[in-house]
Amino acid sequence: MSNVVIVDAVRTPIGKRNGGLSTMHPAEVLGIVQKAAIERSGIDPAAVGQVVTGCVSQIGEQAFNIGRTAWLAAGMPISVANTTVDAQCGSSQQATNMATALVKAGVVDVALASGVEVMSRIPIGVAGNKAFGLGVPIPKTYFERYEMTSQFEGAERIAEKWGITRDDTDQWGFNSQQRAAQAWAEDRFSGQYVTVEAPDRNEDGSLADTFHTVARDEGIRETTLEKLATLKPVARENGVHTAGNSSQISDGAAAVLMMTEERAAELGLKPRARIVDTCNVGVDPVLMLTGPIDATQHLLRRNGLSIDDIDTFEINEAFASVVLAWMKEVGADPAKTNPNGGAIALGHPLGGTGAFLMTKALYELERTGGRYGLVSMCCGGGLGTGTIIERL
Repeated sequence: MSNVVIVDAVRTPIGKRNGGLSTMHPAEVLGIVQKAAIERSGIDPAAVGQVVTGCVSQIGEQAFNIGRTAWLAAGMPISVANTTVDAQCGSSQQATNMATALVKAGVVDVALASGVEVMSRIPIGVAGNKAFGLGVPIPKTYFERYEMTSQFEGAERIAEKWGITRDDTDQWGFNSQQRAAQAWAEDRFSGQYVTVEAPDRNEDGSLADTFHTVARDEGIRETTLEKLATLKPVARENGVHTAGNSSQISDGAAAVLMMTEERAAELGLKPRARIVDTCNVGVDPVLMLTGPIDATQHLLRRNGLSIDDIDTFEINEAFASVVLAWMKEVGADPAKTNPNGGAIALGHPLGGTGAFLMTKALYELERTGGRYGLVSMCCGGGLGTGTIIERL
């Protein structure tokens, strides 16, 4: 069976809430990285067998199979199909996993995985808003089996279960900001992002004829542990999570181009990494956010690897307690975990984050000369996406 290899991965800078990318239609943001992945590789876009896209809030501007809309709006061939998937926060990581499966199974020999979310325009949770009069996503029979908790409450319960304190979460939030700032100062993200020209907005809210350039992740901010300690908890009065140690509302997109090793050779492309294995596991929907623990254990066990074999980890910082509990449970080295900052500092554009983390992991392995990278995300409803890649 053929190896599935990554030949390129690219992302936009992550825009902050109502920031640089917020004046753009989500399909336009996504189309930029879809097109960039193709153009940077030099392949004929018609050679792509399928596109698989992750997006969480598939409503309004993000409805109607946004991956397909983005592809066509970017002027790409109509013959290339797209499927848009929803695995909650892990949507575009699951998109990369599904694209991997398509290539591995021989359905296609080239696939493009991508993901997008422009939360400034399509707010989190809007698809289930009661105000639309379309009902709610959870039926009454669900409550006979499970307590319905928010992600904030799930994060607090994780902190309780694993003995994680407010000082612990603040310290991790501070580390995320420091690492992200250092990464930009040392140009560690060079090559993995494309700059975006976005329209300015007039005072009346309309779009102007002028443009601004988005060339840097906008969520990074200077802070101190003392400043973080003054922030109020967001879920419980005495909780451990605040805006300073939780992920940010963000905008952005990313894409990963993959193919069989043989097809890469035919096209004269140098494979950059091999997809070792993928998974999507189900976990307790009440705690909800423990998926990376199970996904990591599953992938390591199935591939005969130990935690110490992994050279870099990208574990989504939905909340600090998610990453801290994961490290405690699997024994991962904190220095190898989100070494260039995570969603607390850089942002978490929901459906775009998985492909964003895949991109970060690939470039970090190349920067450091590491061999294996592991990416995992917690997801609403109790899921855990996971992928191991091996640098070539």
